[in-house]
Amino acid sequence: MPETETGVLTKIEGWLGLSGPPFHTLGILPFCLGTFLAWRLDHVFGLPVWVLGMLGIVMVMLSTYHAGGHFALFENERSRRRLRNLFAGESGTLPDLILRRSGPLQTSAIFIALAIFIGIILQFGLRTGPFTLLLGCLGALPGFFYATRPIRPADSGLGELLIAFCYGWLPIVAAFYIQRGYIAPCIHWMALPIGLSIFNVVLLHEFPADSANPAGGGVSLLRRLGNAKGTALYCLIFILSWFSMYSSLNAGIPRKALYIYLPVMALSAGISLMMAGKRYENPLVLEILCGLNMAVHLGTTAAFFLAFL
Repeated sequence: MPETETGVLTKIEGWLGLSGPPFHTLGILPFCLGTFLAWRLDHVFGLPVWVLGMLGIVMVMLSTYHAGGHFALFENERSRRRLRNLFAGESGTLPDLILRRSGPLQTSAIFIALAIFIGIILQFGLRTGPFTLLLGCLGALPGFFYATRPIRPADSGLGELLIAFCYGWLPIVAAFYIQRGYIAPCIHWMALPIGLSIFNVVLLHEFPADSANPAGGGVSLLRRLGNAKGTALYCLIFILSWFSMYSSLNAGIPRKALYIYLPVMALSAGISLMMAGKRYENPLVLEILCGLNMAVHLGTTAAFFLAFL
């Protein structure tokens, strides 16, 4: 293969890695759930609104990952590994030579501008409601500033909560709102177990980066807590997600959601037991646990989908 062609393919691979396509599912699936609920609860579905909304959320995620990629390029290797998460994608792994240092920041600005333009069309063109742009900003601004100094929630111990909000409550609410112009109360209850499960996805993802570091004076939540307390919090979050799923039945969620959720609950219980047994100290086991944790999150969202069929 000619050297020029190899260089082009390398750059394409670098941009794809920066954009984090596998992580897009975590934002798109809750958004589709909110749209699905608008159709099931109120029998309303606007195709142009859904298409533009999907494009908007993808633009926001791309802006987030590219901004994270830009700032991760200036970190040392340990920080790069820590910032490699749902807000930074795989950006921390990109060699400096694949992309110009200013490139990711420029594309991030382009994507956020496109997202704002889409929001303007939705709010003022399609009249989706006065809070459309506000909901978009609630996702775009935290994503952009996640790894940006001096704000940088990733260093405050609050980054995990921010991700849980932006990948849990926000996409479901935003999707429902732009279809109907209001927020159904049951959505808040649905967002709880989904947000809690994504919180644990992020927390577990920190164990490879912080397991060798002492607690206190650190940056991520896990490093502040230490492995023992972090594991306890991880298990507690899953227990809270089980109770929140059960409590959602009192908010109008069909009871069959709980039955569909039982295998997901069993899987999360198994992961918790392995974490309590410090199985995360084995890198191969930890990688498997991270994948299973992602399955728990996606399964939680799918349980609500199937419950409303």
